[in-house]
Amino acid sequence: MNTRELQWRWQDHTIALAFDEAGSGPLVLLLPALSSISTRAEMHPLMERLAAQFCAIALDWPGFGTAPRPPVRWTPDALSAFLRDALTTLGTRPHAVVAAGHAATYVLAHAATQTGFAERIALLAPTWRGPLPTVVGAQRTWFGKIRRAVELPVLGPLLYRANVSSFVIRRMVTGHVYSDPAWLDGARLAQKRRVVDAEGARFASAAFVTGGLDRVADRAQFLDLARRAGVPMLLVYGEETPPRSRAEMEALAAAAGVQTARLPRGKLSVYEEFPDAVAAALRPFLAG
Repeated sequence: MNTRELQWRWQDHTIALAFDEAGSGPLVLLLPALSSISTRAEMHPLMERLAAQFCAIALDWPGFGTAPRPPVRWTPDALSAFLRDALTTLGTRPHAVVAAGHAATYVLAHAATQTGFAERIALLAPTWRGPLPTVVGAQRTWFGKIRRAVELPVLGPLLYRANVSSFVIRRMVTGHVYSDPAWLDGARLAQKRRVVDAEGARFASAAFVTGGLDRVADRAQFLDLARRAGVPMLLVYGEETPPRSRAEMEALAAAAGVQTARLPRGKLSVYEEFPDAVAAALRPFLAG
């Protein structure tokens, strides 16, 4: 596996973002979820299983990952601009894009306006709505107040640390992310802590949790992006996906032209916890 760096310019900041590459063959771009604990490393198990047939690249999103991050007020337009620029920088039209969580909505939004940018799209436990809006069932004005508080110079870091303690992370992942409560063991937890402890991590994390990075406002818009994408599409999700998120995935599964692989295990990070099952679902679709 080779690691390289991509330089991206946004709001007077030059942001260095790492990406990993393994294998040879048609390009498969792997995009991790957007969450407080997400980085391209969560895609490594899939990279290892796909590298025998494809050139697999896993890329960090700006505002996420383990590198220091600038104090930027992240927006959906920023992340969409990054995806567009990253695809240009890579220089090769992807054979496929495999996107997890919120990354799926950004890929669909790009496909809806840039017809043919990839030959096929695979969506792994896709989401379009952040954690707080999902729990409440809708956006609320006070979500923005929470985000602004976390972004403050002195109070913000204190609020952020209180909400990303190891105890809070374990509760979060047990309920929504991993099927096995013991999966996030000492070594894996230490890896996730490097993500949440990175300098400037609170800005993108607060944006994601409060719904500030939601590319669409409702299910109808999410499904419309999928309809307009215009390429073969595979949806992969686990039977144990939390009910509210699963309802959105099942709505997508019912859309015309969407192939679906529903696995017997797995929650929102099914691809990280059960990479063999996810790779088995991906291979025939990617080879098709």
